[in-house]
Amino acid sequence: MKSISEKLEQELNSPRIRRQRRLRAGRDKGVRWLVGAGGLGVILAITLIFFYLFHEVLPLFQPATTRHGPVLQLDLPDQEAPLLLLTEEQEQMAGLLMPSGQLHFVDLASGQLQQSLQLDLQGARISSISPPHADSRLLLLGLDTGQLLVTRVEFTLAFSQEGQPRGIQPSLSFPLGQQPISINHQGQAIRLLHHQQQEQEITLAAVSGTQLTLLRYNNTRSLFPGAGTQTSQRLELELDEPPDYLLTTPGHRLVYLARQDGTLTLLQDQQGQQHQLLPNGGQITGLTLQLGSQSLLVSDSHGHVSQWFMVRDEQENRQLTHIRTLQLGQQPVTHLLPEARRKGLVAADATGQLGVFSTTAENRVISGPLLPEQPQLMALSPRGSLLLTLDQHQHLHQLHLHNPHPEASFKALWGKVWYEGYPEPEWVWQSSSASNAFEPKFSLTPLAFGTLKAAFYAMLLSIPLALCGAIYTAFFMAPSLRRKIKPVIELMEALPTVVLGFFAGLFLAPFLEQYLPGILALLLMLPPGMLLFGYLWSRLPETLRHALPDGWHAILLIPVILLISWVSLSLSQPLELLLFSGDMQHWLTNEMGIPYDQRNALVVGFAMGFAVIPTIYSIAEDALFGVPRSLSHGSLALGATPWQTLTRVILPTASPGIFSAIMIGLGRAVGETMIVLMATGNTPVMSANIFEGMRTLAANIAVEMGESAVGSTHYRILFLAALVLFVFTFVFNTLAEVVRQRLRQKYSRL
Repeated sequence: MKSISEKLEQELNSPRIRRQRRLRAGRDKGVRWLVGAGGLGVILAITLIFFYLFHEVLPLFQPATTRHGPVLQLDLPDQEAPLLLLTEEQEQMAGLLMPSGQLHFVDLASGQLQQSLQLDLQGARISSISPPHADSRLLLLGLDTGQLLVTRVEFTLAFSQEGQPRGIQPSLSFPLGQQPISINHQGQAIRLLHHQQQEQEITLAAVSGTQLTLLRYNNTRSLFPGAGTQTSQRLELELDEPPDYLLTTPGHRLVYLARQDGTLTLLQDQQGQQHQLLPNGGQITGLTLQLGSQSLLVSDSHGHVSQWFMVRDEQENRQLTHIRTLQLGQQPVTHLLPEARRKGLVAADATGQLGVFSTTAENRVISGPLLPEQPQLMALSPRGSLLLTLDQHQHLHQLHLHNPHPEASFKALWGKVWYEGYPEPEWVWQSSSASNAFEPKFSLTPLAFGTLKAAFYAMLLSIPLALCGAIYTAFFMAPSLRRKIKPVIELMEALPTVVLGFFAGLFLAPFLEQYLPGILALLLMLPPGMLLFGYLWSRLPETLRHALPDGWHAILLIPVILLISWVSLSLSQPLELLLFSGDMQHWLTNEMGIPYDQRNALVVGFAMGFAVIPTIYSIAEDALFGVPRSLSHGSLALGATPWQTLTRVILPTASPGIFSAIMIGLGRAVGETMIVLMATGNTPVMSANIFEGMRTLAANIAVEMGESAVGSTHYRILFLAALVLFVFTFVFNTLAEVVRQRLRQKYSRL
């Protein structure tokens, strides 16, 4: 007979067993392949996300480029040199104003004269010009007879009867009539001229001799054609000496009168202020207003372009203040042109050096000897993508500018910037406004600060509660009670964050505002109240204390916590009347100087902490409960107390898992969107005040991505915010894994 070993060997080598082994080996290989493929897929997905974000962000930091267009030889019928060079939106036509009042329009593709229009100057000649600027298309002409003519140069796209575009059609209109307006009754020539247009108001300023004339025209619309009215106001001022430069803001709120030596007279409500624009010497070579007419741009003979605007001092008085200086080169700046739609400018000097600047970002995006020689006239298209220069030989040069993101720089994104209308440099995020002259503010610093602020207050609440709960559940709680409590807490993680945000915004925020003294009293009374109950429990007779099984003592704290909470909230109004004169928010704001918002960081701390607690609790409790019982039993057998066993054996052994739980909870808090979006005022402020709100990077992306234009600076900076979040999470998770591995190696010998 066969022995038992022979029968066993025969059975193990049977075809059925071999098939099972092959099937099991195939399943193991397939599972290993699937797990490996899944891991590689996750890594590949994360890598692709990173490169996609990087691809969208990269254009922000690519340098601006230039391209020279064809040089056109103009053949104009006039023998005199042009006074003014114009261009239009479509960048297909250029206009040249002659001293006789003729406007010649030239095709930029061929250089051929397309059309000429004659202004009726009534035998006079042009002595000064106020060219069209960013806020209007008005062209003002000062005449040597002491009169001025106001016209609007318009370019319209003409179409054929079949709907095909036929080209640009120039035309002239006269909003104040075709007859020149008399400025100086003695017939002195108008030396300086400037204008502003704001809705239905036209503001004019002119200097003839030593006389300054301020005119304001208001057009009132009517529902009936031809029923509108026009009113005018006139003010004449006698100057001590004639200025070399004249500028005015809408409504004559400010009038700038400057001389070449740098002396500026600022008229504000007809009160004059003296300023020195060039404290280091030199001469002014150009003076203009930037888009919005808030900033004064001054070019000088040292190659500088400085920016000035009005700033309120400590006494709330507005003072003209120097903000920043941009350097073009060492030669005098001969031409200074502000951009029509951005806070940028173009400057050129006598050597052909060209600079394109962004004042907000405080950087030079384009520079170099890009002009063949000193230009006689320059014009920048409304889009800011075409620069026309006319030299003394009547050669028209075209320079195409590709400058899509001038507002993006390291200082504009992360540093303090002095914005128009602000009393000092600040970190500000404000990406849009109702005004076309708005200065975009793209500082990511308040958003990053708000992200860390929200995460800090959430972790401040969640870490102690989650870790203490995990320690008690894993080490002290009765097993039967643990099997009920742990699933309930983990089930909290399934609650949608949008529900938590909705609850926090509509109920928790008003509740905290109404019972703020009681909430603060609860935070102070709860720990000593629980300690007092524990002490009283320890003083009870042993028969009563042992009647409750070990591990069920936490049940006794539920009514204690409810009682303390009820007492604290009941004392809220008496405490507010006693300590804060019945209004704690008013006391905080006016007495302590601490602003209070209803939707603040305290609300976010409670709501987001509630969302993060299950994550930290579950991972930390598993790590603590997974410590081998032999370690804790051995420690207790050697005479250590339960607390000594916990602090010297259990916690060190479980520290890698606890640290991972905290880091995962932090990552959850940093990336949280809906709770912060609904439970705060979404105000991007740099304040650590717990009673003020914030705006986080994630919430900002959710709010503004839908309204940003694809490919715009705003759009790409939102992707940059997403990339910052991605890198932040990646770095923190990497550091957490490194620390966790070191902790595991350190305590693996226990």
